[in-house]
Amino acid sequence: MARRHHYTRRSKGPAHEIDVTTFLNLMVVLVPFLLITAVFSRLTIVELNLPSAAGGAANSEEPFRVEVIVRETGIEITNGTATIASIPKKDDEFDLQTLSDFIVALKQEYPDHDSASVLMEAQIPYDYLIRVMDIVRSIELPSDSENEGEEEFELYALFSEISVGDAP
Repeated sequence: MARRHHYTRRSKGPAHEIDVTTFLNLMVVLVPFLLITAVFSRLTIVELNLPSAAGGAANSEEPFRVEVIVRETGIEITNGTATIASIPKKDDEFDLQTLSDFIVALKQEYPDHDSASVLMEAQIPYDYLIRVMDIVRSIELPSDSENEGEEEFELYALFSEISVGDAP
């Protein structure tokens, strides 16, 4: 009997249930928040092409191709073989408005062509590549909306198939 006394079990109380109230409160707040923010986060992807290595072969397939070459001195617009226009810098900044006007005029002259190349020198900041690509790709024009006090814009495609590369 003495042995039994040494090995007596301690009595356990009833098993406690797990309290999930705080977890459920978190889920009630977190799920709607994630659903609302998921609608506003969108990813825009622009498909780009690299210019072909055989420059003469590409020109035989397509008689006209816009090439915008961004240099340290300014912007050159060529058709792949000859320079069409040269836009010098104004006050140490690229004249992007003149570029936009010239690209719109080129699109009016060649409405069936959609391909263009943006070529940049190595020391030009990346921001200018994006800005020039946006100008070559599309233009925002005021729309004919009837809302007063609020001006709306519509995007029109210019040369939407863009290739990027290093300037020659």
